[in-house]
Amino acid sequence: MRERRVAVTGAGVISPIGLTLEDFHRSLADARSGVARLPAEVAQGSGAQVGALIEWNAARFFKEAEAANLDRASQFALAAAAQAIASSELPLENRERIGVYWGTGLGGAHTLEASYKHVYSTGEWRTRPLTVVMAMNNAAGSNVAVRHGLRGPFANFATACSSSAMALGEAARVIATGRAEAMVAGGSEALLTPATLLAWQALRTLASADSADASASCKPFDKRRTGLVLGEGAAAFVLEDETRARARGARIYALLTGYGNSCDAVHMSRPDGAGQIRAMREALAEAELEPRAIGYINAHGTATGVGDVVEAEAINAVFGAAAREVPVSSTKSMHGHLLGGAGALEFAAALLPFERGLLPPTAFLAEPDPACRVRHVPLRAERVAPPRAVMSNSFAFGGSNVVLVAERPR
Repeated sequence: MRERRVAVTGAGVISPIGLTLEDFHRSLADARSGVARLPAEVAQGSGAQVGALIEWNAARFFKEAEAANLDRASQFALAAAAQAIASSELPLENRERIGVYWGTGLGGAHTLEASYKHVYSTGEWRTRPLTVVMAMNNAAGSNVAVRHGLRGPFANFATACSSSAMALGEAARVIATGRAEAMVAGGSEALLTPATLLAWQALRTLASADSADASASCKPFDKRRTGLVLGEGAAAFVLEDETRARARGARIYALLTGYGNSCDAVHMSRPDGAGQIRAMREALAEAELEPRAIGYINAHGTATGVGDVVEAEAINAVFGAAAREVPVSSTKSMHGHLLGGAGALEFAAALLPFERGLLPPTAFLAEPDPACRVRHVPLRAERVAPPRAVMSNSFAFGGSNVVLVAERPR
């Protein structure tokens, strides 16, 4: 049982389908996809066909000299975190008691690739002096801390696709145990570079372009699915002690009450249902909720042949008879897979039922795979009464499973 309840009082989003939480939620409600054919300069010889790119104008957020010294992933992080802090109206007087927990899978991929490209194409063994601090895995979170002078607990999580979900869960525990009054937590990723795409294409997990509509190329739980689509972006949240938040009259988006964390310890890339089951059950137990209290599950749902089936089976094992009733969707169908940033962005998606009374859909789910026996939210958003609680699943290569449970504030 938590010593203190943790409130979500601020949120910020930079995504392929919206550059604010409001725009992101509006796109989910409209089932708008950010997936498209990749420009030739991005795909190059990788063989990758589609991705979810952000139309990014750094000048909207940074001065030119500043942007030049920030990797794209750090730019996304700073923009999302600034939104979260502004929306929370968080007092920053006691900055030693406010920290940053961040998640990212590859760190500064653009900076690293540009450095190698320069060296090996020119034969000139020199690179930018700031290459290391721009490319290092903890650069995005560290930039957020430096920008806002946050001197409390800091950690960077790199557990592939569960990185930012883990950042949120661990940040909640820091607050629950009294080690901090508030935390800025989330994740970012910017990995749509030729070399990264080439590496993912070699795994044979990337989707091919839909022949009729490239925006429909990511089809989680659909029997026509051909693989995952990579995306980019960031999501950030301000978490704080609920009592403190209510005392200052803060808006509370949700209460983060459950966090499950398990390792499959079976295979580096093949998911294992038993590990996913443990994580979901742990999150429910920490939230002190029965499965029937969950009114929506944002599935990991990557649109891979094996992954979707394993997750559906795990949901059925945890929820039992209630699995026929709890709505499930994968919003990756619209914003793609952000890898290290996925958990945070999908936690933002999972708040849509609280914010608007809408269940986000699995877009393009026209032919559900019979092997994925869950209660889908296909094609378009569904109107519902705001549920008591929602769940967000993040299951990663390496067997790292993270599940978050959020409750509607009363």
